[in-house]
Amino acid sequence: MTPQPQARVFSGIQPSGGLTLGNYLGALKRFAEQQGKVETIYCLVDLHAVTVWQEPEALRRQTRELAAGFIAAGVDPARSVLFVQSHVSAHAELGWLLMCVARLGWMNRMTQFKDKAGKNAEKASLGLYAYPALMAADILAYHATQVPVGEDQKQHVELTRDIAAKFNHDYGVDFFPLPQPVIEGAATRVMSLRDGTKKMSKSDPSDASRINLTDDADSIAQKIRKARTDAAPLPGSAEGLKDRPEARNLVNIYAALSGEPPDAVCARFEGQGFGVFKPALADVAVAQLEPITRRMTELMADPAELDRLLQAGADQADAIARPIVDETRRIMGMIPRR
Repeated sequence: MTPQPQARVFSGIQPSGGLTLGNYLGALKRFAEQQGKVETIYCLVDLHAVTVWQEPEALRRQTRELAAGFIAAGVDPARSVLFVQSHVSAHAELGWLLMCVARLGWMNRMTQFKDKAGKNAEKASLGLYAYPALMAADILAYHATQVPVGEDQKQHVELTRDIAAKFNHDYGVDFFPLPQPVIEGAATRVMSLRDGTKKMSKSDPSDASRINLTDDADSIAQKIRKARTDAAPLPGSAEGLKDRPEARNLVNIYAALSGEPPDAVCARFEGQGFGVFKPALADVAVAQLEPITRRMTELMADPAELDRLLQAGADQADAIARPIVDETRRIMGMIPRR
């Protein structure tokens, strides 16, 4: 049996283009901070992306852009395994094996398929329906123990645990670990700058609703100045922001960028209005994001080097995943490959 690590983090992001401040604070920044604490494996999940139509050249560009975003945000390919999902065949292979373990009823309960397919479920691809089993394979192919995700992806990690537990039970083994979702941070869920009740999204028609990782310093400052707020001054603690979604969002963003607790941010700006707070937030945001934008631009200018780094990561990933998938095949009764 393949030895299981004490702690191994796995997470992936779809290369759907348009990285935002939400991607940075909710994922990339946290990914970089995990390095050195546990073994970290990060994946650009292009197989998930093609569950809906993708223009081929755009997908290639977006995959490299996402890789550049990971590296610019501090994910070091020398300290983490960083690779493209489709470069490691173990994902697709284990995905099929786990589809044969997962139950149809489990898939029918997955809320994201309902949200994405909408009223046209009959026209959705089979891949869109079944992709939670592939997501389980992404995680279990590395015997990952921790999976950093947003709240909207927690259900997928719970499904992964169900699939792992059923496999272990059906075959009388203790092979797959039951991974834990990790949801943390003041700004894990970064909200729109125009509507504090909605998640910041690249699909929002208003560019003013988000800060893009490709925005320059002037654009970042202008978007923060125009961000929707209310007329009340800031309270002395985060508890006072409970019914003020726009104000809470900006304080959480400041806290996440500066590394301070939201209570400390509130205490420092207590009694002051957003005429004072917004310029301070803009300064912090520009200081954090401008070097990332600059580094992303440099990386995107050398796609051959990006591809080299991703291929090296794929070789590392395959070395971990291949023995685990081969053992899965053996447990299920398949004749070993020679």
